[in-house]
Amino acid sequence: MNCGEAQYLPHLSHRLMASGQFAIVKKCREKSTGLEYAAKFIKKRQSRASRRGVSREEIEREVSILRQVLHPNVITLHDVFENRTDVVLILELVSGGELFDFLAQKESLSEEEATSFIKQILDGVNYLHAKKIAHFDLKPENIMLLDKNIPIPHIKLIDFGLAHEIEDGVEFKNIFGTPEFVAPEIVNYEPLGLEADMWSIGVITYILLSGASPFLGDTKQETLANITAVSYDFDEEFFSQTSELAKDFIRKLLVKETRKRLTIQEALRHPWITSKGEVRAPEQRKTEPTQLKTKRLREYTLKCHSSMPPNNTYVNFERFARVVEDVAWVDQGCCVLAEAHDTIQDDVEALVSIFNEKEAWYREERESIRHNLSQLRYEFRKVESLKKLLREDIQATGSSLGSMTRKLDHLQMQYEALRQELSADLQWIQERVGSFQLESGSTDGLGSMFHWDASESLVELLNRLGSKEVLASLKL
Repeated sequence: MNCGEAQYLPHLSHRLMASGQFAIVKKCREKSTGLEYAAKFIKKRQSRASRRGVSREEIEREVSILRQVLHPNVITLHDVFENRTDVVLILELVSGGELFDFLAQKESLSEEEATSFIKQILDGVNYLHAKKIAHFDLKPENIMLLDKNIPIPHIKLIDFGLAHEIEDGVEFKNIFGTPEFVAPEIVNYEPLGLEADMWSIGVITYILLSGASPFLGDTKQETLANITAVSYDFDEEFFSQTSELAKDFIRKLLVKETRKRLTIQEALRHPWITSKGEVRAPEQRKTEPTQLKTKRLREYTLKCHSSMPPNNTYVNFERFARVVEDVAWVDQGCCVLAEAHDTIQDDVEALVSIFNEKEAWYREERESIRHNLSQLRYEFRKVESLKKLLREDIQATGSSLGSMTRKLDHLQMQYEALRQELSADLQWIQERVGSFQLESGSTDGLGSMFHWDASESLVELLNRLGSKEVLASLKL
């Protein structure tokens, strides 16, 4: 998005062409060429937490879709720039007003004329659906005329703020749009596709031919209930001059099951769209085409553009056009104030809810931390107690080891003394035995035997004495 605001000048009249909840449209002129355009100012959302303005993602989606489209029945994007508060779309100037306002000013409308306008709508939607783009906000306010001062004005589809690219295999759900024109799948929060636009075309066609809205109730809830129940009929009061083919076209669009609803290609091939006068009964073809009265359509458009009671009608539409516009501005201002109040109220409630949730969470966390701290204190005391017992055991073991070491040293000394004493005794005995052998003589067999027996006895005696001494020492 560039920042080329300086290359466009506001129109001298400074006339506001249209406005919405977070967008306004003004006429402007390009300095370099002098060409006039419509500048759509979209208020940017300043933060993720705010509900005022349009998110960056939604604005970029609208710009991306507008950059893809180029068709005679779809508005054209010329340029985009932004300032601190707004993103500004420079769009093709569509100055002919709304289709329904144009038709409401006519005394009557032939079905062939109605078909020609519906055909243009279908052509524009066909182009979008071929690109897998769903408009999702088709309604009379978004069907404009490029120039109304020609016999059959050129239709332009505008406002792609809700449009989405439908991706195969990607489920998309949302609740948006104008209740009077939304499809049942939007009301029921079911997966959405191109079929939702076809339902809206069915509602638009119904209103165009009759001046009555098929599902509009006294309240929003009643309207949505009528849509989900597909509760409508062709009242003879409204459709006495309407052909059966036109009713068939509407019936096949206002179908709850999306699989059974006409696609855009099937709608373009429908006999009511393709025929050129054959829609009338045979006895009517020899006469002038049947004219549909636009009185009810005039009443419908007045009701849509003002806050006056629905039973207020005007004989001269032109005379009250300015009054209706002024009343609409006042009504819109009141609606904006009401929405601002509701938004602030919602924000306050959301903040209170967040505060309560955070307070509950902190309370739970505090209790959990307190419990964990208590458990840690208990475990610490337990470890300290075990540490103390282990220290005492180590000290007792050390003391026992010292005592055993001293006893072992004492036993080793006793053993060494006993060994020396035994060694001395053995040496003395050996000397005695040696002297005895010398005295007895080496050839005397009796002396040798005596010597052997004496030696054996002496060794056994020494072993016994040595063992007893050692055992006695160990018992000390």
